[in-house]
Amino acid sequence: MVFGGILAGGIGSRMNMADMPKQFLNLGDKPMVIHTLEKFLLCPKIEQIYVGVHPNWVVHMEDLVDKYINIRKECVHIIPGGGDRNSTIMNIVDAVERDYGESEEHYLITHDSVRPFVTSRILNDNVEAVRRHKVCDTVIPATDTIVVSEDGSMITDIPVRSKMYQGQTPQSFQVDLLKKLYAALNEEEKAVLTDACKIAVVQNEPVYLVKGEPSNLKVTTVSDYKVAQAMVGGKVVD
Repeated sequence: MVFGGILAGGIGSRMNMADMPKQFLNLGDKPMVIHTLEKFLLCPKIEQIYVGVHPNWVVHMEDLVDKYINIRKECVHIIPGGGDRNSTIMNIVDAVERDYGESEEHYLITHDSVRPFVTSRILNDNVEAVRRHKVCDTVIPATDTIVVSEDGSMITDIPVRSKMYQGQTPQSFQVDLLKKLYAALNEEEKAVLTDACKIAVVQNEPVYLVKGEPSNLKVTTVSDYKVAQAMVGGKVVD
């Protein structure tokens, strides 16, 4: 089976625009997380969808699903997230195995709740890639020159731009392999390796690249939010 894992456990501390996490802010006429969830529901290859939410916001998320979702509502599962991104992913893994058992044929398509413009092409490509390669990451080529600085004040290196990519989501995994990779980390590594695909890279597990889209932006700052509002034709809130 193919499962969606929408990561909505953050508290949006970098925006400070409202008294709620940014994934619950409206884009146009509905919350950002609902836009994201709808994209997953419109992808028939994703059979069940788990949304990992901060424990204090689980009831609110359930209310949003009841209010806005009219298709495949029975496929949506709201669960408490963990203390960080990877803990939320592993909570979703635990919920999947609780509900559907363990299987080598279980795959998880994880995605930021604050990337509401993910396309059906990206989702379908992730499903196909993870079935074939076990781990895949969505990326776009870097358009700006990337510089490396060890101390934050002087350039240490300028990598060749043609080899640089910007990571997006989805990041997708065979569930059994993800469990194995995560279990091999010590507590310090779990704290440092906040990107799920890096858990695979540092253990020499191949990670396949899926082509993303510049429009698949992550709403992290107030400026991002204004761009996202413009993209849906909604009112920009200062």
